[in-house]
Amino acid sequence: MPGFLLHVGATVTCAHAGQAQPTAPNPRVMVSGQPTVTLPSQYVVAGCTLPPPPAANGPCVTANYISAATRVISNGQPLLLFDSQATCIPTGTPLITAVTQTRVMGM
Repeated sequence: MPGFLLHVGATVTCAHAGQAQPTAPNPRVMVSGQPTVTLPSQYVVAGCTLPPPPAANGPCVTANYISAATRVISNGQPLLLFDSQATCIPTGTPLITAVTQTRVMGM
């Protein structure tokens, strides 16, 4: 499915409103003047509101994407898209992409 490429300035949150940022941006491909992000890049989550045990299994600390572009790669790795799926650790909830650039699409 085609979607816009994710970049470092994209607004990505966990399901509990924590802000997520990539740990390893890809400076080889730039969109809107900012580096894109590849599939192996882990995200760090800050400000997750899910309480720790025993009340819940939070907060979200990191996240890993499990899907990405199938036809657009950089440095041998697929680029992340607006609709790519991710799982937060340790909660297992998804990351939510709210805002990204809208000029470059991938598939």
